Amino acid sequence: MSSPRPRRTPGVSLDVLSALVGASPTPPTPPTSMAGSVVVTGVTLDSRTVRPGDLYAALPGLATHGAVFAASARDRGAVAVLTDLAGALLLREADVDLPVLLVEQPRAVLGDLAAQVYGRPTEALALVGITGTNGKTTTAYLVESGLRHLGGSIGLIGTVETRIGTDRLPSARTTPEAPDLHAIFALMREAGTSVAVMEVSSHALAQHRVDGAVFDVALFTNLSQDHLDYHHDMEHYFAAKAGLFTPAHSRRGVVCVDDEWGRRLAGTAAVPVTTLATHPGDAADWHVHGLDGPDFSLHGPDVVLALSCHLPGDFNVTNTAMAAVTLITLGHDPAAVQEAMAQEPAVPGRMERVRATTPSDSDPLAVVDYAHTPDAVGAALRALRPTTAGRLVVVLGAGGDRDRGKRPAMGAAAAQWADDVFITDDNPRTEVPATIRGQVEEGARAVLSSHVGRAPTVANLERRALAIAAAVARAREGESPSGNTVLVLGKGHESGQDIGGTIHPFDDRDALRAALDGTPYRPEDPA
Repeated sequence: MSSPRPRRTPGVSLDVLSALVGASPTPPTPPTSMAGSVVVTGVTLDSRTVRPGDLYAALPGLATHGAVFAASARDRGAVAVLTDLAGALLLREADVDLPVLLVEQPRAVLGDLAAQVYGRPTEALALVGITGTNGKTTTAYLVESGLRHLGGSIGLIGTVETRIGTDRLPSARTTPEAPDLHAIFALMREAGTSVAVMEVSSHALAQHRVDGAVFDVALFTNLSQDHLDYHHDMEHYFAAKAGLFTPAHSRRGVVCVDDEWGRRLAGTAAVPVTTLATHPGDAADWHVHGLDGPDFSLHGPDVVLALSCHLPGDFNVTNTAMAAVTLITLGHDPAAVQEAMAQEPAVPGRMERVRATTPSDSDPLAVVDYAHTPDAVGAALRALRPTTAGRLVVVLGAGGDRDRGKRPAMGAAAAQWADDVFITDDNPRTEVPATIRGQVEEGARAVLSSHVGRAPTVANLERRALAIAAAVARAREGESPSGNTVLVLGKGHESGQDIGGTIHPFDDRDALRAALDGTPYRPEDPA
C-alpha cells in the first residue's frame, strides 16, 4: 500500500540532490549538464509505489537488490535512481537508461534526500520521538492526548496508526521508511499540524529511517531483551537506541533512569537530557511519588504536579510521568500540563478493557495488552495481580521469525504471576507453531518445578481463539467469577494473525468479547 503524500511538492533538480549527497549523475545517464533539467517531485524505495517524477531508491536487500525492479520503476514514471555500485551494474545490464545517483551507502543518504524533496517539512513542526523496548505506544498516546488538550493540531505516527488531523491510517510498521516518513511530515505541514509525536524503533535508527529529522524532544522509556535476532546482543541494541540522543537526531532528551540502560544513557547522551526516576533515592531531575497509583505526585525543579494514571500498572504511572515531563520540556506551563493530563486518553490494545456485548456483574475482568517481551509480560500481570481477588488467567504466545531467546522467559514470567497459563499461537509467521509454543511452555514449566505453595496450571492450545475461550471459561469457574481476571497478551491492537506468511483476520479484542458472550469467534477468514 502506498504511503500518503502531500498534494504539492516544490520539486528539486537532480543537480541539487547530487550535491547534497556528494554524488554526481553517472552513466548510463544524460550528461551532467542535463541533470539540472531533471526535476524530482517524490521519493520511494518501493517500485510498486512509484509516481511520475519520483527518485527511485534501489537499495541492496537481504535476498534481492532493489535495482532488479528499476525497469518497473522507470515504466511507472521514475526520473532517476539512487543506488550503489552493485545496483548501477544491474541497471546497466537491464538497460535502464535513467540518471543514477551513485553512493556507497544509499540508505544512509535517503532520509536527507527525501527531506529535501519534500521541502524540509520538519522545520515547520515540533517533533517528539519516543524509543525504548516497552511503553513507546502508550507514552506516545499519552503525549498526544496531553498536547491535544493543551491546544493545537497534533500528528501521531506509531505502531497502531498514523494520525494527520482527523484522518487515521493504519500503520505497516512502528516507524515508516524515510521517504514515507518525510512525505507524512509534509502532509502534516499541509494540514496545519503543529506537533508530531512518533515512536522510533531500534530498527528505524539502525536503518536510517529517521535521518533528516531532528526531534525537539527524544524520550527513552527502558530497555530489556527484544529484537536480538536483529541486533545480536544487548550492547548493539542499546547503541541503536542511544543513536537517537545525538545532535543529528535530537535537541534534548527525557530519560527514565529506572534501569541500568537509562542511567547509562543519561551519562553518555550527546544532547542535554532531563531524567526521571520512580525509585526513592535515585538521582534524577524528576521523581514519582506514589508509584502504585492511580493518583501520584511528580516532583521536579521547584514544582510538584498532582497527576492521575488512567491505565493500570506502575509502568503506566511511569509512562504518564514521562509524558508530563515531555510536555513541560516542550515549554508548556506545569499547571496547564497537570490539567491536560487529567483527561483520559484512549490507547488501543494497551491494557485495554474488553466487555461483553451485554455486560453482567458476574463477568470477569477482561483485558488485552500488547506485551510481547518477558519484562512486559511480567509487568502486565503484576499490574493486575493486586486488583484480582480470585484467579488471574493469562493467554500468551510468542512471535515466529523473531528473537527466540525470549520465549522461555516469557513463559516463566507468565507462570510466575498467573494462576492459569494458556499458551497458544501468536504470529508464528514461517516457523512451526508447535515449536514456538513448546519453547514458551518450557519456560513456564521450569517455574512450576520450583514453585512453593501456589502452583499455576499450564495448558498448550493450538488455536488462539480456542485458547481465549478456554481462558474465559476458566475465569467463569467458582462462586465469584467477577473477582477473576483474564489477560490476553501479545497482539494488542493487531487485526491479523500471520500464519505461514499469510495474514488471517484476527483481533484479540473481538475474540475475547465473543468468549465473554459465549459465542464462537468467527472472523472473516478464521485463523
